[in-house]
Amino acid sequence: MAWAAPDPARKLPAVNYLDLAERSWPVLNRLMDVHTWVYRASGGRIGEHVPFVKAPMLLLDHVGARSGAHRTSALLYIADGDEVAIIASKGGFPRHPAWYHNLKANPETSVQIGSERRPVRAREATPEERARIWKRAVELWPQYAAYQTRTERQIPVVVLERRAS
Repeated sequence: MAWAAPDPARKLPAVNYLDLAERSWPVLNRLMDVHTWVYRASGGRIGEHVPFVKAPMLLLDHVGARSGAHRTSALLYIADGDEVAIIASKGGFPRHPAWYHNLKANPETSVQIGSERRPVRAREATPEERARIWKRAVELWPQYAAYQTRTERQIPVVVLERRAS
């Protein structure tokens, strides 16, 4: 069968990104669970840098706000001096990701960046910090800009400040 150019008169159906994201979460969560396991099992030698992704990844440990369960999330991060920042985008979903709510309830936590584990305290970025970090985040992962257009909420930028052990 020969390749045929697409028919420009044919209308493509509109993509409902929120519906697609809602259906994709179970698969994405499983993939991220595997990534988290490899990152942790390799002592951070594998997983901080992912092919085709300019932004590096960290492992965020957090405690469930209601359940008290210990959880780990692999997230893109933006280095900001001695601190790092993470973006609570959830792909532009209308609600914040669970880890964001968990950090609001339990801000004292830890992250693994490569082979380094460090204790941190989470806080929301000030408006000035947010503007600066958001710009850098979009440069590293342009999808953040698209995510913001999909939601009415302002996507939070969370700063993870290093703290004494």
